[in-house]
Amino acid sequence: MKHVDDQWILNGLDQSDPNCIKSSGELLKVIEKVGFLPLFEAEIPGFSVESMTDPAFWWSGDEEKDPWEWRGVLSRTGKVAYGKFFGKKAGFISKKWFPYFANYRRNGYDFDSRYEDGKAERREKLIMDLFWPRDTELCDVDIKKLGKFVDHPELFSFEVKDRAGFGKGGEKNFEGTCAKLQMETYLLVKDFKPRLNKQGEPFGWSIAIYTMPEYLWGYEYVTSRYSEDPSGSLDKVIGQILKHFDADEKALRKFMR
Repeated sequence: MKHVDDQWILNGLDQSDPNCIKSSGELLKVIEKVGFLPLFEAEIPGFSVESMTDPAFWWSGDEEKDPWEWRGVLSRTGKVAYGKFFGKKAGFISKKWFPYFANYRRNGYDFDSRYEDGKAERREKLIMDLFWPRDTELCDVDIKKLGKFVDHPELFSFEVKDRAGFGKGGEKNFEGTCAKLQMETYLLVKDFKPRLNKQGEPFGWSIAIYTMPEYLWGYEYVTSRYSEDPSGSLDKVIGQILKHFDADEKALRKFMR
């Protein structure tokens, strides 16, 4: 996507092209096959949802045809992770490949260990404290039954901002901090929903709902590659992408940092 004369210009395929993805179901199959797919085109030609879809349907609001709406559709399936995983920009990772990606990006660290070793900022901890279980270890319990241990296993982005102290006059750089936590795979977007008014009726734009990947797939699954050297996990990620895209390996490795 390019910004030209105050307009965003999408690059993609015409609907008549046999390679054009026309539904969220088709996109899910591609993500599960490839493992990784940024939302918008970047350094690697063809490696994006944008490059595989018809620009005419973006932001149309039609959930059947609009790739922008498919973010929520696919996030709700539990079969992919969606978040700012690629250069702090959005994209998808399949469930199968998420543990490899997480091991590489986390370097084998759970968030609490990362913070204790001085590798995470206080602002990140303010956010993660909203989701991380109190007085217990993630590996000691069934993460999907942690309601009694945590106040909020999932939160709207505006709720995270307010409760973590990033509101007016509070902490700065909320968006950047959330993006960093997604890049490190500690947070992802589970869904997009509008706010509810006092009558319980939806209004306004749909807003991201954050959660930890452990709440989707379990602690043991998400951390299942921790025993592997992070560089080895990266090698497998790069190898998987190169099976499906004609990309320069050096450029791809730089892109996946």
